[in-house]
Amino acid sequence: MSFTQPVSRPTLGGRELEYVTDAVSGGWISSQGPYVRRFEEAFAEWNGVAHGVACSSGTAALTLALRALGIGPGDEVIVPEFTMVASAWAVTYTGATPVFVDCGDDLNIDVSLIEEKITPRTRALMPVHVYGRRCDMDAVMDLAHQYNLRVVEDSAEAHGVRPVGDIACFSLFANKIITAGEGGVCLTDDPRLAEQLAHLRAMAFTRDHSFLHKKLAYNFRMTAMQAAVALAQVERLDEILAARREIEARYDAALGDVPGVTLMPPRDVLWMYDIRAERREELRAHLAERGVETRLFFKPMSRQPGYLDPVWPSLNAHRFSEDGLYLPTHTGLTAADQEYITGAVREFYSAG
Repeated sequence: MSFTQPVSRPTLGGRELEYVTDAVSGGWISSQGPYVRRFEEAFAEWNGVAHGVACSSGTAALTLALRALGIGPGDEVIVPEFTMVASAWAVTYTGATPVFVDCGDDLNIDVSLIEEKITPRTRALMPVHVYGRRCDMDAVMDLAHQYNLRVVEDSAEAHGVRPVGDIACFSLFANKIITAGEGGVCLTDDPRLAEQLAHLRAMAFTRDHSFLHKKLAYNFRMTAMQAAVALAQVERLDEILAARREIEARYDAALGDVPGVTLMPPRDVLWMYDIRAERREELRAHLAERGVETRLFFKPMSRQPGYLDPVWPSLNAHRFSEDGLYLPTHTGLTAADQEYITGAVREFYSAG
């Protein structure tokens, strides 16, 4: 189905084409050349963090972060029930075991439930800033300090939420707040971790490039062309976040009094505008007929076939997954676009 109002689209209004053209004309199209480093430095500086390490995806960033922290078989990592499955997969890729914790009413991990899931095998906490809502990182960091745990922030949906954990991992997929089409980046203040992240992403080559590889590593490198796009996006990040704040405010104003729609708590940064909707599937069909694309909430990790646990029907994460959806959300969304989208929502519920 073709949508006139897609749920997401990249907004490439800066120097993306200029930088990509420069990379290509200079012959730097692989992971070599200046653009990867320029992007890493610009994004790290914007976040007030010492080091950035770019890679091929947000999932790759999480996997690198866990490996750089020495997490592997026999270890456990606390992961939210309500998240995209890549959060859990990254743990599984290392041979460790994800241990799931239910969400609160803001969809983020319920920090009051974390401590009871900590065991002698727990090595790390992985809070996820869901849909751009910052987790209670003070509580997370207190637990990490108390139990001597590492913290990997899954910030895939939260460019603009400043990192405080050991490593923060961002996605640069095409639907994210800033994008490189595909890609990811890790941020850390620890120079040794940054060096290890870079080492692992590039097949663990020795400094003399002798083709003697002393550890299992990955080809998770970002290309210069992706980095050129990402750099141009970082240059506009303040502008992008401001535009998205306006989008959130317009949706709040238009949908706050619609019977059948429950607004979700405010976001620290807007990735996707999420709501809870009565008769959700009927609403989605109504919107689709009018060219408006929507997406469902995440399913609980304990409902995923690879992590199936019969507890899943009792979870908050399941309750929210049953009636939640998000509306078109991208930086280029205009007031007229939103008036059309919210008008279609109001039309549905006014018709009974």
